[in-house]
Amino acid sequence: MDIRREAEALIPTKWGSFNMIAYVSDVSAYSPDIAMICDGTDVNRTVNVRIHSECLTGDLFHSQRCDCGDQLQGSLDYISKYKGVLIYLRQEGRGIGIVNKLKAYNKQDEGLDTVEANVALGLEVDSRVYDKAIAILQNLNITTINLLTNNPNKISAFENGPIKLIYRIPLEMEANANNRDYLKTKKHSLGHILNL
Repeated sequence: MDIRREAEALIPTKWGSFNMIAYVSDVSAYSPDIAMICDGTDVNRTVNVRIHSECLTGDLFHSQRCDCGDQLQGSLDYISKYKGVLIYLRQEGRGIGIVNKLKAYNKQDEGLDTVEANVALGLEVDSRVYDKAIAILQNLNITTINLLTNNPNKISAFENGPIKLIYRIPLEMEANANNRDYLKTKKHSLGHILNL
């Protein structure tokens, strides 16, 4: 995977100080992928890592249709306490983009679940890939990680690869009235590791 470190700066946040690094490839110069390295993280040890796919509605506007914004904040809570890295990948709506995501929301309002809505629109159910995240970890000289995730696809992305996954850290958020069915679909149709 061809990525390059384009710029970085220290970002003070309510979770503490992070070094933000923007990584670009030929297709992502306008919306670079981001690594947020918590101050005090030792990359020579096993590093806590969250790979978070962009969710404009949840991350920025705190939509209750999903658990993405809560997972992002929960990850930053954990990383600020135990150190680590958050990688923010620009693959909105499981890879379909914000326009198609809004169209899929309308299909969901007609009674389809998230998987059925994407299929009805002729879209992939989940087209996200994690090779950029692996390339970013390699660029940061990280070789072993604990991964904050419930997603089996993220776990399998590290099988037989250059980064060794030591432990999965569960990242289950409390359901609300608006996302309960969404979470059930994540569990039963997409295989996410959730208790609900």
